[in-house]
Amino acid sequence: MSTESATSTTTSADPLKAVADAMDAAVEAAKEGAQSLQQTASQAMPEAGQFLSRLVYNTCYGLSYGVVFPSVLIAQSIPKNNAVVHGLIDGAHAAMDMVHEMKSKPPSGDAQATPTS
Repeated sequence: MSTESATSTTTSADPLKAVADAMDAAVEAAKEGAQSLQQTASQAMPEAGQFLSRLVYNTCYGLSYGVVFPSVLIAQSIPKNNAVVHGLIDGAHAAMDMVHEMKSKPPSGDAQATPTS
């Protein structure tokens, strides 16, 4: 009984100490929770970035495969020495020549911007 009375005397004699101890414990728990959250977030960010990167890669891979494979399949199935192939080749060369010609011309917007009197 003497132990119970001593403990109850200490607790009832200093109620502010009990409140201060409880607040210290709450602050420590909050700090530990913040550190734990920070660690979890720092681990989750690389995983989320890796997931996004993998998603973009798979999407681009599937799209390019879906475009290139049928194009090559069709190109391989067309006989090489006929009018269709020669027309496609000549058209591609004409388009490339037009692009080179357009690139070699200076921009015409600056020359026409000055009015002549």
